[in-house]
Amino acid sequence: MNILAICGSLRKKSTNQGLVRYAQSNAPAGSNIVIADLSDIPFYNADITEKPASVVRLLQQAGAADALILASPEYNYSIAPALKNALDWISREPDNALLSGKAVALMGAGGGMGTSRAQYHLRQVCVYLNLHPLNKPEVFANAFTAAFDGDGNLVDEKIQGTIKAQLDALLALTTQLKK
Repeated sequence: MNILAICGSLRKKSTNQGLVRYAQSNAPAGSNIVIADLSDIPFYNADITEKPASVVRLLQQAGAADALILASPEYNYSIAPALKNALDWISREPDNALLSGKAVALMGAGGGMGTSRAQYHLRQVCVYLNLHPLNKPEVFANAFTAAFDGDGNLVDEKIQGTIKAQLDALLALTTQLKK
């Protein structure tokens, strides 16, 4: 099973990147997680008639994915612009064929309440895109604690366990949706 992880934070040492890196290195047996690189994706613009190579790469990754992981910090109670922009590009393919009907796991690291408000907003975006977000387990992490090392890597065993459980649930939902 192929899973595409898209992270809204562009920083290499981002704690949100750390969450998806942990997921990738702990992919359940029979699955493969690819992390999208959004660093050179231009803002979506309908006037761009020839898709840049970075967008073509993202579209190919989305097309090959059976499921998605979306990770985002919380900016002004919402999702990161890089993540929204990636979803906008992918959703513009005919009939939203690269996203529609796929299972998605949401995760995020931020301050205070983690990324609860951003994830709620992301769930609203998923409705329009006809994605099927997991309800549980939820992955909320405080980015400003010892849960992460100085390079943004996840070191907290409780959150690691929650991510592993979320990945198992993602595989189960994806299998169910494919029947």
